[in-house]
Formats: sequence, structure tokens, C-alpha cells
Amino acid sequence: MSTVFIAFQTNDDSRPIVESILADNPKAVLDEQPAMVKINAEGRLVINRKSIEERIGRHFDLQELQINLITISGHLDEDDDQFSLTWKN
Repeated sequence: MSTVFIAFQTNDDSRPIVESILADNPKAVLDEQPAMVKINAEGRLVINRKSIEERIGRHFDLQELQINLITISGHLDEDDDQFSLTWKN
């Protein structure tokens, strides 16, 4: 299986997003660097809108991910409720 990842700028806006991703993907691995936080996962990584909303206390449009997004690796599938990265072997 191949590793997928997503990386964000390290700041207050991305912190609850990262927390949500880690909560929803227990096998994901966090790689913190001075100006970037990267989340790696084998095969699949899912970001759920509702998880982020619970942490920030307001409506969250998944398009807002792009504000602090640095890069991704994997096949992207996105709708209003979920953003997922996968590698289909």
C-alpha cells in the first residue's frame, strides 16, 4: 500500500483541522516541522467537515482547507462533507 499525505502551514487556523484529521484517522502519523505540519497515512486519509466544525464551533466549508494547504499526495475525492486522499492499487 502507498502512503498519502496532506501538509498545512503551522498556525492557529490549521491546528483544529490537524486535530480533526488525527482523531478521524487513528493510524495517521503526524510530522511536525517549524513552518509545516504533515500528516501521513497508509492508503487512505479522510477529513470530515463535521469533525472540524465540532472543534471550531462554526460552519466549515471544506474549501477553506486550501487557505493553509501546502501540498497533498494521493487521489483526491471531495464533496461538501468529506475530503479524502487515497492511492488505488
